[in-house]
Amino acid sequence: MSIEGQKNELLEDFQTYLEQNDLDPFTAQGQPDLHSLLSEMTGLKTEVKAEARQFKNTLESLSSALTTVQEDNKTLAAELVAYGQRLEQQQEKLMRTMLLQMVDMYDRLNTGVEVLQNYQPVKGLFKKSRPKDVHFIGRFKEGQVMSLKRFEQLLAEYQVQAIDCVGKHFDPVTMSAIETTQDVTHENGMVLQELRKGFLFKAQVLRLADVKVNKINRG
Repeated sequence: MSIEGQKNELLEDFQTYLEQNDLDPFTAQGQPDLHSLLSEMTGLKTEVKAEARQFKNTLESLSSALTTVQEDNKTLAAELVAYGQRLEQQQEKLMRTMLLQMVDMYDRLNTGVEVLQNYQPVKGLFKKSRPKDVHFIGRFKEGQVMSLKRFEQLLAEYQVQAIDCVGKHFDPVTMSAIETTQDVTHENGMVLQELRKGFLFKAQVLRLADVKVNKINRG
């Protein structure tokens, strides 16, 4: 057989081989299925969108919850401030009531001391017991004076101080004119006598001072 004949025979065998073998599996293994790939990408895109929507909803819920918490905190803070103010006002009112009672007790104690200071024993009666009575009254007066000073210290600890009136011009904010008199030796409107002590608590009037004021009628 000639060389040309051998070539033709080889070509025919190769052609027969190609026709007998299925190339589809090779093609399927070597290249991806575009339809399946598109389907998977579409599904993945849908899942991503769903996850994004869920994340967005969650974020909005958290933001709304945070806003609610912040508003609740503001409301709570305002309520706490208001409660603190009401509590302070109640404490102030209670303190003023207590201090007024203390001031009333001070008045009575002060009156007792004044009585003891002005006490003069009767010379014609009880001559035998007179020295003992005078000694007892003196010791009792000393005790009352000490109690009065301690009371004044206690009031000072609570920031309560007496209103200075005598020799001052009448002040309607801190004084109440109970009596008037005419004394040309003093200025008009001058306080000549303190009838009942007045007091300040934290620089605010706790009780007005009752005073006698000089009032000169100028005709």
